[in-house]
Amino acid sequence: MSYYDKIDKSNIPSHIGIIMDGNGRWAKKRMLPRSFGHKAGVETIRDIVKACNELKVEYLTLYAFSTENWNRPEEEVSALMKLLLEYLKKETKELDKNNVRINAIGDYSKLPKLIYDELCESIEKTKNNTGVVMSLALNYGSRNDIMTAVKNIILEEREKGIDIDSVDEDFMRNYLSTRLLPDPDLIIRPSGELRLSNFLMWEAAYAEFWFSDINWPDFKREDLYKAIFDYQNRDRRFGTIS
Repeated sequence: MSYYDKIDKSNIPSHIGIIMDGNGRWAKKRMLPRSFGHKAGVETIRDIVKACNELKVEYLTLYAFSTENWNRPEEEVSALMKLLLEYLKKETKELDKNNVRINAIGDYSKLPKLIYDELCESIEKTKNNTGVVMSLALNYGSRNDIMTAVKNIILEEREKGIDIDSVDEDFMRNYLSTRLLPDPDLIIRPSGELRLSNFLMWEAAYAEFWFSDINWPDFKREDLYKAIFDYQNRDRRFGTIS
């Protein structure tokens, strides 16, 4: 029996975050350049977005390019940027057709202008869609996001002052690039690594984590269904008791 038949369709996580890891390892196992792994990973994105939309997942956030990824070899960074541009050009029409709303988090204004413009166009084109909100984390790092928020809070304090009693979690959230997203319920990381790698650290305070040894290009719908099934069988107490 597929895990699809086991999951409770009335208890689907509202927001799923995925650290799309293992593309390079997938390619290395096949003695291929790392760029082939990234291309294969795009095929996985296509199917997982469709699966989330069918399950009525409201938000899906994909860790696509971190602030640390700029430190990778120039050839790989260039290949990733080219792949991102191709993805936006080829997939936006299909995503729009499937009622997916494209969003982005992170300091994506620092991306090459051609990619930034294409991303903004995709966001604008799909802004009225009501299906899953697919957020691409681009030039994103949670530490950088929090530091940027603190800088903006300091600037606002200098300009018009801030009531110290108004500073709470909601106040802080409004300065993060994730301010329009709810906290993730479930974070999935394939490839065998057991860490967040600077992904949604503020937002993931009470997220459930699901790790596997599957490299991202080999991640299938059935793996998504299993992660959701496991999520549904956990006791989420949020610091209280059952």
